Amino acid sequence: MADTKKVTINGVEMEAADGQTVLQLLNNSSIDVPHVCYHPSLGPIETCDTCIVDVNGELVRSCSAQIKDGDIIDTLSSDVKKAQIIGMDNILHNHELYCTVCDYNNGSCEVHNTVKEMKINHQSIPFDQKPYPKDESNPFYRYDPDQCILCGRCVEACQDVQVTETLSIDWDRKHPRVIWDQDVPINESSCVSCGHCSTVCPCNAMMEKGMEGEAGYLTGISQETLRPMIDITKGVETGYGSILAISDMESAMRDERIKKTKTVCTYCGVGCSFDIWTKGRDILKVEPQAEAPANGISTCVKGKFGWDFVNSEKRLTKPLIREGDSFREAEWDEALQLIADKFTDIKEHFGPDALAFITSSKCTNEESYVMQKLARAVIGTNNVDNCSRYCQSPATAGLFRTVGYGGDSGSITDIEKAELVLIIGSNTSESHPVLSTRIKRSHKLHGQKLVVADLRKHEMAERSDVFFQPRAGSDIVWLNAVSKYLLDHDLADTAFLNERVNGLDEFVKSLEPYTMEYAEKHTGVDKDTLIKVARMIHEAGSVCALWAMGVTQHIGGSDTSTAISNLLLVTGNYGKPGAGSYPLRGHNNVQGASDFGSMPDSFPGYEKVTDEKARKKYEQGWGTDLPQEIGMTNHEMIEGIHSGKLKSMYLKGEEMGLVDSNINHVHAAFEKLDFFVVQDIFLSRTAEFADVVLPASPSLEKEGTFTNTGTSESSEKPRDLHFNQLPLLRARCGTTFCSEKNSTGHSTIRPKSSQILQICRRSFWIGMQKNYPAGSGRSSH
Repeated sequence: MADTKKVTINGVEMEAADGQTVLQLLNNSSIDVPHVCYHPSLGPIETCDTCIVDVNGELVRSCSAQIKDGDIIDTLSSDVKKAQIIGMDNILHNHELYCTVCDYNNGSCEVHNTVKEMKINHQSIPFDQKPYPKDESNPFYRYDPDQCILCGRCVEACQDVQVTETLSIDWDRKHPRVIWDQDVPINESSCVSCGHCSTVCPCNAMMEKGMEGEAGYLTGISQETLRPMIDITKGVETGYGSILAISDMESAMRDERIKKTKTVCTYCGVGCSFDIWTKGRDILKVEPQAEAPANGISTCVKGKFGWDFVNSEKRLTKPLIREGDSFREAEWDEALQLIADKFTDIKEHFGPDALAFITSSKCTNEESYVMQKLARAVIGTNNVDNCSRYCQSPATAGLFRTVGYGGDSGSITDIEKAELVLIIGSNTSESHPVLSTRIKRSHKLHGQKLVVADLRKHEMAERSDVFFQPRAGSDIVWLNAVSKYLLDHDLADTAFLNERVNGLDEFVKSLEPYTMEYAEKHTGVDKDTLIKVARMIHEAGSVCALWAMGVTQHIGGSDTSTAISNLLLVTGNYGKPGAGSYPLRGHNNVQGASDFGSMPDSFPGYEKVTDEKARKKYEQGWGTDLPQEIGMTNHEMIEGIHSGKLKSMYLKGEEMGLVDSNINHVHAAFEKLDFFVVQDIFLSRTAEFADVVLPASPSLEKEGTFTNTGTSESSEKPRDLHFNQLPLLRARCGTTFCSEKNSTGHSTIRPKSSQILQICRRSFWIGMQKNYPAGSGRSSH
């Protein structure tokens, strides 16, 4: 086959894929070859020389040597073994082995494991102590030059994965070391504390501070005691074999009390997944894995280090019931019975639409599903919404108008592989840091073009090929002007428009006012810049458009989102790799909360409550009659309280009392409620107005799924289940809510989860196979 090459390894003929390195082939063939500096997510760095093998009679680094047809590879010869040991000795010249009392003695230290694998018992080059102190200035991780083997992994990760470009190695020193910027302390540098360096470090040189003194039975020793203890340990443990044997026993003991749980980050919509290391309730570290679909080995400061709140002393642990101007602690049974009695009473006296429910886009898909089911199947109201109403419903509306589905049209991989990325109203490097690293990497290493339109000049703007600052609220003008320019100058994708789009003539007519001169006047952006952008979009083989709160939380956000999608339609940038629309979600489950029905007009899967056929299906499935009138949105609920229509509200995981506009108006509404239930992790500002406050669990303590950027579903498992929230929503309101027919347990929700996501995706792809409805191109101006 043309795609394979024939090689011989240790006398055995094998086939190798085209483009493989020798080390990749050896690893795939389960042939052990030591390697320390190589990391599959970083590629060959070529600093350690432990991976040397013989190829066609020549000693080469297997991490970088490309396979050639007919290669004869030897990994067992005495020359190979000698060269590998010399490489390892040079590493240990920079690293002091005291594994038994090392905080990093947890089974994943690659230096330790490689020494053991190579059966090295004595070092020919003594350890050379470096004249530098530890740098502990960063609150999250520290750097110990004495333990640093100078492999360069951290530098590669910082330069070309995170692309902050802070770290380098100063090789000109007598004792080389890793430096931050121009050799300043970590906390005075441009480091963003993403944690890539500590993730890829093969030893304990770069290490999370959460590991210090916590992991092992012989760790946490004061510095005054540690040095003598290291010397004593090394004196007793003669040779590496003894050191490793004792430390391996201690490491095995650590394994019994350290738990590693795979979970999903809940800070933004990227959907990063990683392993959380815990000892009891203490969080030791976060470790991303290369196979994580959204992030690989990448994290941001929040996902890597921002979990202290889980063990905060300020967390709610018991329900609170209001008595006068203060709260008293209560047992769950009392609190839930009070809620059931109040809800039942209000429903009987004022009707089901006197109650409203708001869930959070930080909750799981399953929790959102249960909340809307509680509202509809038990109470009998469609007054249910989620907090993404503020930031993402405009994008959803714009996409529904144009492509029939209010979610991302591709994956993070598509964004990474796009020839051009257009960012509008998004400070991506701060709001979605891991996603920004993909764009920065592609821009730096693969020639991806980057166009940024924003009011502020931020990092992505500084890295862009074209950056412009339109006046606030004028994005729709320049977007429509670019679409018009492309259509007028025969630069649109005519074949795509003719085959896949309807309403084109009406759309073209709506663009008549949007000349380049008109755009220049109303946006403040010179027309030459806009023409350049138009031509860049035309010349790119694939374009991804990203936008966030700079669009959606501004006046005309729905129309601007429509204009973005229309521009993609005009240029044929839907339905192919490296293309599409990506409204960046601020919370981790904005997409899922809407997909799973926490909306006043839609059942799960965006089936309308006014659609009799859809309603009958859910009535049959849930075993009860369902309301057919569209319910209130978050905003309408506040007005409904003031008008007297709403008497009670259950609000979960949303801080309306702090983040809503016209905050005094919102506070006054809360005070008017006859009965107000708030469920949250902390006693929030909103919870201060409540009659009953229920504790909630953070993501690390519960099980469920999220739908992230790219509309892929990610699951999380509980680290230490504290408050299982789903049973708390089982209504005691005179309706059997958890019968076998309509159980709310995970086992029955999960099959529904898959079905709902398929419905959502199918609505998008069917629209693509037929025709796109082009948006109106109208402006709110």
